[in-house]
Amino acid sequence: MAITAAMVKELRETTGAGMMDAKKALTETNGDMQAAQDWLRTKGLAKAAKKSDRIAAEGLVGIAVRGGRGVAVEINSETDFVAKNAEFQGMVAQITTAALEVNTLDALNAADLGGKPVSTVMTDAIAKIGENMTLRRMAVLEGETVAAYVHNAAAENMGKIGVLVALKGADNGIGKQIAMHIAATSPASLSEADLDPALIEREKSVLTEQARESGKPEAVIEKMIVGRMKKFFEEVTLLGQKFVIDPDKTVGQAASEAGVEVTGFIRMGVGEGIEKAEEDFAAEVAKMNS
Repeated sequence: MAITAAMVKELRETTGAGMMDAKKALTETNGDMQAAQDWLRTKGLAKAAKKSDRIAAEGLVGIAVRGGRGVAVEINSETDFVAKNAEFQGMVAQITTAALEVNTLDALNAADLGGKPVSTVMTDAIAKIGENMTLRRMAVLEGETVAAYVHNAAAENMGKIGVLVALKGADNGIGKQIAMHIAATSPASLSEADLDPALIEREKSVLTEQARESGKPEAVIEKMIVGRMKKFFEEVTLLGQKFVIDPDKTVGQAASEAGVEVTGFIRMGVGEGIEKAEEDFAAEVAKMNS
């Protein structure tokens, strides 16, 4: 497969690797972007890819909590200017409140908002504001108690990152602290048991290849893998992570000491997984004059 400059650029942006290393990784893996990222990590030439660093979509995440039920809703806009618009923010607040009554995105689109379905309210807003908008997703979290936190708040209960945490037991303020921790660290799962098996296998494979590069005996490598996987679980699972507010404890320990059990969480960031198409300035000018 021909390795293009665009492919090399994308791999460099997602891994921070040098140009020649990125090109070699793509050549070695026949242009497979995911495999090339793993190849670079195996050789110690890159950190784990963080595509979220390159997200360009705008909009807001709204959160609402009622009793033991919390919802998070993402509504995208083309520009951050619209996300700061009071009318847009009012619509986000209304739609988020409506989400407390439904369980799916389809049901939310059909929900009544001032005599119109939400989908029509969105269409009307697009026509009025003159910018494309999308009701992209919603998530529901239920528990004995649900705590919430919004990071980079644009208005009350809406911002760039919304977090919900479900707790068993009386929340004495620990819920919001854990929600703030989640906003900062973006854990992959609640615990090791909830972690995607494919993610575990992929990490184990990369760590095994890294260990083999050391040339140590297989028996030593196996012990190395056990230790490194333990560290991996501590880094990516919420309960295993060091609590940002008190790094001497894990989140699980801090929750236990506060007399609660964390039963679930949702972290929703604006534009996760969306990448805006990029054009260089010269191409943009040429298009305008064509």
